[in-house]
Amino acid sequence: MAATTASTMSVAAVTRRINAALRVDATNGDGAAGADWSPAAKRVNVGGRDDVWVAVDEADISGPRLFRMYKVKGSILHPYRFLILARLIAIVAFFAWRIRHKNHDGAWLWTMSMAGDLWFGFSWLLNQLPKLSPIKRIPDLDALADRPGSSGVLPGIDVFVTTVDPVDEPILYTVNTILSILAADYPVDKYACYLSDDGGTLVHYEAMVEVAKFAALWVPFCRKHRVETRAPENYFALKMQVYKGGVPGELMSDHRRVRREYEEFKVRIDSLFSTIRQRSDAYNEKHAGENATWMADRTRWPGTWFEQAENHRRGQHAGIVQVILNHPSCKPRLGLPASVDKPLDFSGVDVRLPMLVYISREKRPGYNHQKKAGAMNVMLRVSALLSNAPFVINFDCDHYINNSQAFRAPMCFMLDRRGGGGENTAFVQFPQRFDDVDPTDRYANHNRVFFDGTMLSLNGLQGPSYLGTGTMFRRVALYGVEPPRWGAAASQIKAMDKANKFGSSTSFVSSMLDAANQERSIMSPVALDESVAGDIATLTACAYEDGTSWGRDVGWVYNIATEDVVTGFRMHRQGWRSVYASMEPAAFRGTAPINLTERLYQILRWSGGSLEMFFSHSNALLAGRRLHPLQRVAYLNMSTYPIVTVFILAYNLFPVMWLISEQFYIQQPFGTYLLYLVGVIAMIHVIGMFEVKWAGITLLDWCRNEQFYMIGSTGVYPTAVLYMALKLFTGKGIHFRLTSKQTTASSGDKFADLYTVWWVPLLIPTILVLVVNVGAVGVAIGKAAACGPLTEQGRLAVLGMVFNVWILVLLYPFALGIMGQWGKRPAVLFVAMVMAVAAVAVMYVAFGAPYQAELSGVAASLGKAAWLTGPSI
Repeated sequence: MAATTASTMSVAAVTRRINAALRVDATNGDGAAGADWSPAAKRVNVGGRDDVWVAVDEADISGPRLFRMYKVKGSILHPYRFLILARLIAIVAFFAWRIRHKNHDGAWLWTMSMAGDLWFGFSWLLNQLPKLSPIKRIPDLDALADRPGSSGVLPGIDVFVTTVDPVDEPILYTVNTILSILAADYPVDKYACYLSDDGGTLVHYEAMVEVAKFAALWVPFCRKHRVETRAPENYFALKMQVYKGGVPGELMSDHRRVRREYEEFKVRIDSLFSTIRQRSDAYNEKHAGENATWMADRTRWPGTWFEQAENHRRGQHAGIVQVILNHPSCKPRLGLPASVDKPLDFSGVDVRLPMLVYISREKRPGYNHQKKAGAMNVMLRVSALLSNAPFVINFDCDHYINNSQAFRAPMCFMLDRRGGGGENTAFVQFPQRFDDVDPTDRYANHNRVFFDGTMLSLNGLQGPSYLGTGTMFRRVALYGVEPPRWGAAASQIKAMDKANKFGSSTSFVSSMLDAANQERSIMSPVALDESVAGDIATLTACAYEDGTSWGRDVGWVYNIATEDVVTGFRMHRQGWRSVYASMEPAAFRGTAPINLTERLYQILRWSGGSLEMFFSHSNALLAGRRLHPLQRVAYLNMSTYPIVTVFILAYNLFPVMWLISEQFYIQQPFGTYLLYLVGVIAMIHVIGMFEVKWAGITLLDWCRNEQFYMIGSTGVYPTAVLYMALKLFTGKGIHFRLTSKQTTASSGDKFADLYTVWWVPLLIPTILVLVVNVGAVGVAIGKAAACGPLTEQGRLAVLGMVFNVWILVLLYPFALGIMGQWGKRPAVLFVAMVMAVAAVAVMYVAFGAPYQAELSGVAASLGKAAWLTGPSI
């Protein structure tokens, strides 16, 4: 079993720290006037683990380098590859031996075991092949600022943030995300922020109005003192940080003032529900028979009402686009000196704010609104008329900017001119980092094995897959345009428009040609006049996409739960490349569900979406020749990995038969079989240690990944396979619920969600596996006690027990999770397990031993038996 779980282990990356101490002049729109913008202050630190990584020789590539490339040293990489080859040979030899020694006495069990082991070997190969050439790319912010002919000018960015429910996705997360974006270290007139509220709630809109007011204080404060991080909730939670500003004497007083204002801001945000309801109740009393939700300007809210009514409920309301902060001018606007009304001195600080837009698309009954993918496509169209930046970056509402220079780093890859690499890059993906995860990371929320391993390995191929958040796109790539080496963007857009791929809006199609020019400045309309407002209303309408290619060849892809992976796959299939970039401090951080049930639902959605991808037009086997061969293998692995868990679940439940009968024949001769098992399992762990060597993950990260993979394999992944089978036979889609964020931290226990049990049917298969293996351990101990540990039957019983104990170790986090509050005391779980095993052993000795004696003669006549072990490949 260790081999099976280890086969999913991915490689993690050792990232190089970036010295991000930029001092930006006010003319750049972010910083204190007169500050020293020293390129030397932002040099890339490429020190660190030089015993693992070496620079890639790029002498044959001409042009300025905006990023550095590193590869694993040959002294580590070559033995690593040799071990992979050696294990592949060992697996082939193992299967050949098993076929020559077929177990005729238990042919059905032997056949099932062979099928499972063949799939284990195949899935291990799919997982391993793309990891042969990991590459690390480090952005050079100094080179970005000093690139020839640019004068430090940066292209425009449209920032997309999506949210749905202010309860399941606490609104405090959303406002902190928006505030961190507005305070980013990027020319303020070069980017705009869009919030998509797919629930159409007035709470979100008025929260953005409050954000705009508080940002007038928060953003200049961040620029003046160059604080990190720029999400206020996280900044004020810091106990200590290095000061990088130019006026340390004013920091303490400014800090106290801004913190007090932030606490008052939070009170206003938290009270929005009650404020809006009280206001609406008061207005409704004046309008007999009304149950409307009222805005502060005494007009009815066009979106969803508290008391839902026709055209004002979820799934049925008008489209809304409100520009909350207009696009700023291109010239800096310095703040005022301190005064009685404004005690903070912003006289040397640019106080302009980026453009901020609230969007809630139209929803009508009878339309499939396509959840997040549909909301992203509406933002893509609306932003094309308002700002039309050549680059787009998207966030989930609970992911904030942790490093103020996060927008600059991906530009190092997008603007790189060497060999046409930059212009052929569709997107730059950053790893996901999470706050408020329990210290032991019980449910592998950090997922470092995947984010720092699998994605880094793909960096050596065509690039990482799109992970749904923290990703910068080239806008034309989202429009379905192919890379420049396959044709000019303008000609492709015109050809696609003739085929009505984009819809009927001529103003939108006209904007697409400008989007290909990354040097163009963002030019937003001064006001939304009737013509612009009419075009926007058309673009947000439900019917706009009818008869077009939106959701398939254009924009984010529809009808698949993992719309992010499939959208990235479409770009790779067209020949685009992607880049995996890391920086320190991490570019973005977010939250993760630490509740067991929520975590299981999350991976159920991911695994179900992966299978949907395999059984769709996005199957990697159907892609053309532009997709790198090993990239194809990686996508095939991403879309089939849940299937192997059906065999894992079967292996884990096989001990049920041990409780009924005595002997099972899986392979003979048993001694040779055991040697093969030990060899192939040991080799995969040695390969894993090589990966850990150049990866930088901890053993705890690796262990948690192994454990949670087994937890998923015994319940969630087989459920996803069942769902997919039902969809194929019935034609009905799979409904996956929204993952709720942490909501009980306010109870005083930061990790209260960790000890909350939400009983759902999804837990039953894993509980059954736990019970079966606890029973099997008890039977094995009872048998060893009844027959004697030195007898053949006693030795075989102990050998079989090793497999069961290993399964219990892997399911340990799950067992703690279903104990609820008792999970705070792991000793209780240990005592309960020991007592259960002892009870089963005593029952076996009392009632099972006589039955065993009766069968011993039968067993002897059948020949030497081999106790069932776990999956071997």
